Amino acid sequence: MLVPFDQAIAHLRVDAGGDDGLVALYLGAAEQSATDYLNRQVFADQASLDAAVVAATAGANPMVVNFAVQAAILLTLGHLYANREDVVTGASVAQLPLGARSLLRPHRILPGL
Repeated sequence: MLVPFDQAIAHLRVDAGGDDGLVALYLGAAEQSATDYLNRQVFADQASLDAAVVAATAGANPMVVNFAVQAAILLTLGHLYANREDVVTGASVAQLPLGARSLLRPHRILPGL
């Protein structure tokens, strides 16, 4: 995991145990969304990256997770947890200027480059 589960629980301000399965699902989805957008594999630590390089499974341009990627994952997790439906009614919505994509963009590998 790129973000520790206890950090995800703290970010959501929920008690551990009640929604653990749901939080784990959304955390996995948020991490996958971030790595899909980055177009590269992201590893939890340098040892994991080194092991993947030795095993030739690291892919092109692998990286170790950094604070910006973790923050983007947490922002996405919070959105998924708070908005459990495709449509929100009766709410004013505005995208944050420093949202998840803004945090991920400097680390993104553009397809074909």
